[in-house]
Amino acid sequence: MFDLKHRRVFVAGHRGMVGSAIVRRLGTVDCQVLTVPRSSLDLTRQSDVEDWFQANKPDVVVLAAAKVGGIHANNVRPVDFLADNLSMELNVVRSSFEHGCKKLLFLGSTCIYPKFAKQPIAESELLTGPLEPTNEWYAIAKIAGIKLCQAFRKQYGSHFISAMPTNLYGPGDNYHPEDSHVVAALIRRFHEAKLSNAEEVVVWGTGMPRREFLHVDDLADACIFLLENYSEGEIVNIGWGSDIAIGEFAELIADIVNFQGRIVFDHSRPDGTPRKLVDTSRLNSLGWHPNIKLRKGLELTYQDFLGTLG
Repeated sequence: MFDLKHRRVFVAGHRGMVGSAIVRRLGTVDCQVLTVPRSSLDLTRQSDVEDWFQANKPDVVVLAAAKVGGIHANNVRPVDFLADNLSMELNVVRSSFEHGCKKLLFLGSTCIYPKFAKQPIAESELLTGPLEPTNEWYAIAKIAGIKLCQAFRKQYGSHFISAMPTNLYGPGDNYHPEDSHVVAALIRRFHEAKLSNAEEVVVWGTGMPRREFLHVDDLADACIFLLENYSEGEIVNIGWGSDIAIGEFAELIADIVNFQGRIVFDHSRPDGTPRKLVDTSRLNSLGWHPNIKLRKGLELTYQDFLGTLG
């Protein structure tokens, strides 16, 4: 048991969907939350990160900062997704160690697993096969972050842990028409189609791939749980425990948005990984389970999206 009470907890990436959810969750804990905007601290700049850690000396670090995006963004900006994420990970993890951080949580992604991993995907599937090409740059950077944390544990006994969230959605998501992930992208697309009275909405791929989705507030709760209750070198999956076909998922969002037209699947576009359902038995055995069901979570997310429109 690691007590967060009265600790100085630095959340790197606090303005992102994940980081902001973790900050909200830490608001229920008697601790001091440290944040710094990107305009004041660029995590890819080593000397700046070292100076910030020297001045602030956090007891706990949650590394939620990352360069993220969907299939299109990964395809056209591979350098950004590889180099920027590698820089942030190395700078934050090394500075955490050098300035006495007691506990660090590195957040990866289930895209680290092989494209054709056994389903549901256990943590042991890491590095057992080729990655999905459409997001390999981001995945390789995240794998490097995992190994960096494990290296510090092995060489110095650092209490650095890593968790792998499944596909996330919720308040604070990026609804950009080109750079967003599937949930935010579909919410925006169906909403705009409804407003324009469009007859159809085109969804990339065949609609056959299956995906698992977890509300970001559930993720934040799991992160606090792991900080308080887990300190092993093995990575931990965080997910809902069930998946849904993209075609069925698109129909669900259309219903929530109240889009009345047709859904057309563009088979010329990539599907990505055929299926990605994670095995959450390791986390469940520790006593944590998610609470926010998919439809309710999507309804809340749509309301969040409407709030971004002003």
